[in-house]
Amino acid sequence: MNFPLKFKKTASHSPSFSILKCLSTFPTSTPQTHNHPFQTLLENISKKSSNIEFSLVSALKFISSSPSLISNGQQLHSFIQKSGLDSNLFVQNSLISMYSKCGSISCAKSIFDDSLKLDSVSCNIMLSGYVKYDFLNDACELFVKMPEKNCVSYTTMIMGLAQNGFYGDAIGVFGKMRHSGVVPNEVTMASIISSFVHFDGIQNVKVLHSLVLKLGLYVFVLVSTNLVHLYCASSQLEDARMVFNEMPEKNVVSWNVMLNGYAKEGLVNSARELFERFVGRDVISWGTMIDGYVQVGRLSEALRLYRDMVCNGLCPNDVMIVGIISACAHANASVEGLQFHGVAVKMGFDCYDFTQATIIHFYAACREINLALLQFEQGSKDHMACWNALIAGLIRNEMVDEARRLFNEMPERDIFSWSSMISGYSQNEQPNLALELFHEMVGNRIKPNEITMVSVLSAVATLGILKEGIWAHEFIHNNSIPMNDNLSAAIIDMYAKCGKINAALEMFYQIREKAKDVSPWNAIICGLAMHGHAELSLRIFSDLRRLNIKPNSITFIGVLSACCHAGLVEAGEKHFKSIKSIYNVEPNIKHYGCMLDLLGRAGRLEEAEELVKNMPMKADVVIWGTLLAACRMHGNMDIGERAADNLARVEPSHGPSRVLLSNIYADAGRWGDAFSTRRAMQIEKLSRSPGYSGVV
Repeated sequence: MNFPLKFKKTASHSPSFSILKCLSTFPTSTPQTHNHPFQTLLENISKKSSNIEFSLVSALKFISSSPSLISNGQQLHSFIQKSGLDSNLFVQNSLISMYSKCGSISCAKSIFDDSLKLDSVSCNIMLSGYVKYDFLNDACELFVKMPEKNCVSYTTMIMGLAQNGFYGDAIGVFGKMRHSGVVPNEVTMASIISSFVHFDGIQNVKVLHSLVLKLGLYVFVLVSTNLVHLYCASSQLEDARMVFNEMPEKNVVSWNVMLNGYAKEGLVNSARELFERFVGRDVISWGTMIDGYVQVGRLSEALRLYRDMVCNGLCPNDVMIVGIISACAHANASVEGLQFHGVAVKMGFDCYDFTQATIIHFYAACREINLALLQFEQGSKDHMACWNALIAGLIRNEMVDEARRLFNEMPERDIFSWSSMISGYSQNEQPNLALELFHEMVGNRIKPNEITMVSVLSAVATLGILKEGIWAHEFIHNNSIPMNDNLSAAIIDMYAKCGKINAALEMFYQIREKAKDVSPWNAIICGLAMHGHAELSLRIFSDLRRLNIKPNSITFIGVLSACCHAGLVEAGEKHFKSIKSIYNVEPNIKHYGCMLDLLGRAGRLEEAEELVKNMPMKADVVIWGTLLAACRMHGNMDIGERAADNLARVEPSHGPSRVLLSNIYADAGRWGDAFSTRRAMQIEKLSRSPGYSGVV
């Protein structure tokens, strides 16, 4: 750029001998350049040339790109002040730029604040310096004061806000930029699209895409790649693929973004098709594809792909190894996990705290608690993640007392330590201890999170203490604890189990439009079924299907329970068949139990017995007990005898079943058989558990 400089020769501009001597110490040659800017500057000073300003700007620019030369820049600054050149706007801007790029923001700010005349270039240089070194308040203050803002100004401010996580503010500045008529460039659009990725850009992705096309910025790989990312984040993968296919140029990031989009949505077959077409795959590409298989539970294919990667000469990174070991834990693949533990040790990844914690988690998940303890003892006790992993592992293995002892020994605890221990008590039928520990946590001024509160509400629901549940709900609200789907479901479940189904419904209606997961729907469907509101329960299930939220196995337990309470046999059969045929969910023994109860209540005992015979799993005490109870209800002695015999084989010491069979005989007038059954109970010392009542 040519600057229209006006240089006035005065006495003050004649350099003194001391300044020339000082400047002569500057480096004047490098292997890369022949006409070094310092050498040119010295020559122009010696000749008292009128090109000194140009030489100064060139020298300052050179220092800006080599921060180690900042001391030379300070000497030049001294020369500029003594020569009276500090009033020259272009020299002044070069000084501000040099100090900003070298990290001396205070020096840059001092020159900027002392300047009598500034232009948009001065402001943009200073703004860029503030943003680069995270002086965001100063950047915002300057941005507001700037008399004239151009594309560089807006883009710099947008990037600064986005890089610090203020995505909403960045989008707000972009709105003002468009309102002011300033046209964005490719850097602006890349930054703003990235901001929308983090700020729920679903509603705006089409608008941004249109603007990119209108401005012709789709030719820039960064802009199009970010657009693909936004479409993927919005789960609009067809549009993402269209943009990806139409990109005039793609780099490795573009391919990885599209690959990750498919993998995150569980579309691993589409991801694999793209992966096979990608020639320049890097370790991130392989890792994304491997993780995609891991997330959908296809561990064998993930391991096969890992072997292919190694055969292609690529080494795994720590994130990949941790992901695979976690997958082995989830799948109880102890042999494969052991091998990858060896890989982690061989590559030196086992020194990282998150790797150590993952290995402890793996052994605990595979019921190898001694190996988990050994890994903990050999690892660093400074890593809190390892303590937390072992506590969670002990709880998983129902060693709650041992987990509490370890919890008490911890040098310090974080939110995960407290949450794990509270969850352990809640899951292992010790709700009173869960609530006691929670109140201790609050007393220690440790703020719970949503995970903690789910366990607390579960404990409250088990105890049925409504007053404690209302307090917990208010605590969540008063402490601004984020409301996610799991927490919403826990609140709904708590109110339902504490007898306040209307409060549960009110909570559900507040969050139903925001819910993305099926868990809140499950809580209200099961809660309504439990309270006998079958019609409303089934109506909400219909709403769930219309919203395209996929039901899971828990959903159908609620649906079948509702049908059972209302005696809707045909509807129940229809829903039971749809579990596998429509929703591709494998029915478990609880679903068969619900269906058996439905048929039994309706008196269709032959069908009920046939259902039990055709179950893909072995019938347990509950199944045979349910059939036996139905036989007592309808006086079917033949099926009742067979059910009782089968129940006795499963659990010979089950007293209640003998009582039921005795009652069936008595109802049929077969008093001898009834007496014999009771007599056999006395000989075998079997008893029926006495009933009890609980006061809420």
